[in-house]
Amino acid sequence: MTHDLLRDMMVLLTLSLPTAWAVRRLHLPPLLGYLIVGLVAGPHALGWIPASDVIAFMAEVGVVFLLFTIGLEISIPRLLTLRREVFGLGTAQVLLSTTLFGVASWLLGLPWEGALVVGGALAMSSTALVVRQLRDQLEMQSRHGRVALAVLLSQDLAAVPFLVAIPLLAGGTADSLAGVLGIALLKGVAALVVMWALGRWMLRPLLHAVASAHSAEIFTLAVVLLALAAAWGTGLAGLSLALGAFLAGMMLGETEYRHQVEADIRPFRDVLLAIFFITVGAQLNPVALPGVWKATAVILFGLVVGKGLLIALLTRLVGYEPGVALRTGVVLAQGGEFGFALLTLAVGQQVLSAEQTQPVLAAMLFSMLLAPFLIRQNGPLADRFCAVSYLQGRAVTSRQITEALRDVSGHVVICGFGRIGQNLAAFLRQEDIPYVGLDLDATLIREAWEAGEQVFFGDSTHREVLEAAGISRARAVVVTFDDAQTSTRIIHACRALQPSLPVVVRTHDDSHMEELELAGASVVVPESVEASMMLATHLLQRLGVAPEEVLRLVEAARHDHYRRLRGVFHGDEPRSVEHPDPHQLHTVVIPAESPAVGRTLADFGVPGGPVTVFAVRRGDIRGEEPSPGMTLRAGDAVVLQGPAEDLAQAEQRLVHG
Repeated sequence: MTHDLLRDMMVLLTLSLPTAWAVRRLHLPPLLGYLIVGLVAGPHALGWIPASDVIAFMAEVGVVFLLFTIGLEISIPRLLTLRREVFGLGTAQVLLSTTLFGVASWLLGLPWEGALVVGGALAMSSTALVVRQLRDQLEMQSRHGRVALAVLLSQDLAAVPFLVAIPLLAGGTADSLAGVLGIALLKGVAALVVMWALGRWMLRPLLHAVASAHSAEIFTLAVVLLALAAAWGTGLAGLSLALGAFLAGMMLGETEYRHQVEADIRPFRDVLLAIFFITVGAQLNPVALPGVWKATAVILFGLVVGKGLLIALLTRLVGYEPGVALRTGVVLAQGGEFGFALLTLAVGQQVLSAEQTQPVLAAMLFSMLLAPFLIRQNGPLADRFCAVSYLQGRAVTSRQITEALRDVSGHVVICGFGRIGQNLAAFLRQEDIPYVGLDLDATLIREAWEAGEQVFFGDSTHREVLEAAGISRARAVVVTFDDAQTSTRIIHACRALQPSLPVVVRTHDDSHMEELELAGASVVVPESVEASMMLATHLLQRLGVAPEEVLRLVEAARHDHYRRLRGVFHGDEPRSVEHPDPHQLHTVVIPAESPAVGRTLADFGVPGGPVTVFAVRRGDIRGEEPSPGMTLRAGDAVVLQGPAEDLAQAEQRLVHG
């Protein structure tokens, strides 16, 4: 039994790794690769992945962790900011889509319980696919990107009661279901109250105590335990395991540990979700597809065209212009991971049979395969079908800004009026330097405008908005957004309009400095590096160092492009695979038997290529930036700087020749 399970897991991983890699090379989400693995290697095809209760349980835990991370992202302030889109547009979309798809399924012969589940499953779109694709296309901060995110958030919330209701549908009748659902609702409210109380009085002190141990392993263990314990608790109450995880995520999302929790839980979620999507793909029977191709085609048409048009219509009704509405509909016109989860649970609870779900699964899978290509075309489609109204909407916004700023010149354009933008405006105001703020947060704009701020609603990635903000008369542009892709788009727009205008860009750390500078930024200010410089400034002044000497050190660091400050030893700190640090430090101690003893750094190609010698320590003496002609001795500690893979090669040359 153990060996069989180990073999099955080896098969899953062996197939998933190259497939996910190939799919990612095509700039598609890995989850599509996992679905394909399940389809090809499942029991209905090659039979390499047999049915297994253990694998099915691991897939269910993957959904638990998915709901946990969704809960982390749903904060009360965020819900309030997007309340019209989340509770109005999103709720209407879920209810109408569920009703329309559900009634159609019932008319086609499904029992009402199964039809309700199918309706709810088809109402869901793919959060993972849409968010990744919009980020790749630099559209997360656009109007249609923000609306799509709000609708996805509403769908994620709606998935929770569906997960609660499906086990009840398995044993309830139409007469008794209302009462059973009422009891389940009361249990859900009680679970929410209990989780809120635990989160308020116990969760934060518990995390404080765990964090005080300064152990990443203990913190990760505590997070996994909290997620599973919450799921176990709601499971004991007869509710969905995912509901408890979702509530726990919401509570943890209100703490200062939210981002660390998300980083720690992500590896568990990704691996287990991969297994979940493989099991979903394995449920699809390719042999049966020829017999249900008509039903599959109809459902696929309903998903892509029907749901897309419905979302576009609802978006238009809440006040967005046709172009934004169409782009939102195109972005959300596909099935999603929660739809698969609902169908999988329904089959497990015998609300639906595996045969009944075949055309639905196939249509959802095909819609997700089409989605990346459709999302890439959302802009051209809007320009083609809604060109007049779409461009007219931008023109109205631009005209309003232009008229308000007709007499303003010599000002600073602040792209992004959040905390940093507002603090910057305060300094400019004290020096009587005019400024214009641009942002897409309507509530922030209204409150700041009423307070007398010169700030406007506008997407600063668009040239016409920057032109309306008087960029041709401005003294400088400041970009305060934390997203490097959004900043890159703004820089390109600025450079197309004013090639010589100073553009100062803020970034969280130094990982995107070169990218932003190549885009045309005049100055890139990495927060993390500047914070260390400010800390050093205060410390040196406290220690009695003359202010002019402190200023000299700071200016020298900036003039040197932060080169001496960007190199750090990472230790066990996890690093991004997609964005490796090109300035990592690594120390190599030269052993007595090394062929490098008695020879120079240049003899071994160090420094060379992307690797530089940061410093050399010999005994108690440390010398920085040594000459390539320096002769090495046994015991010398050579500090190298560069990308991790190149550092390993340089160490190999120094130690072994």
